[in-house]
Amino acid sequence: MRALCASTLIAEFFVIGFAGLVAMKGDLGQATVWTVCGIAMLVSVLLCGMLSRPGAVQIGWALQIGLVLSGLVVPMMFILGVVFAGLWWCSIHYGRRIDEIKARWAAQAEAQTAAPTEA
Repeated sequence: MRALCASTLIAEFFVIGFAGLVAMKGDLGQATVWTVCGIAMLVSVLLCGMLSRPGAVQIGWALQIGLVLSGLVVPMMFILGVVFAGLWWCSIHYGRRIDEIKARWAAQAEAQTAAPTEA
């Protein structure tokens, strides 16, 4: 799960940065745009390392909601925010399934090596 979620978060890092460049052309000041975007970019990068900790997935969901709401400033972000929220859901859902399958395979492999072999 961690690898899929981290990939999504790194892609979001770049999307947030590009959205900040687009948002600078609006009515908001540069300092406001880059403060908000900088915090969101920092959260996305730091969250990559915190994915195994409790609450990290929930923080990721909060980031997804913020990404969708950034469409109020940059309308295209409504679409990209929904796309990345879908990617986030897929990363969590399928990542957990992959982790379960890997754990099952590891248990089977360990059981096979622990069982006495007949000659």
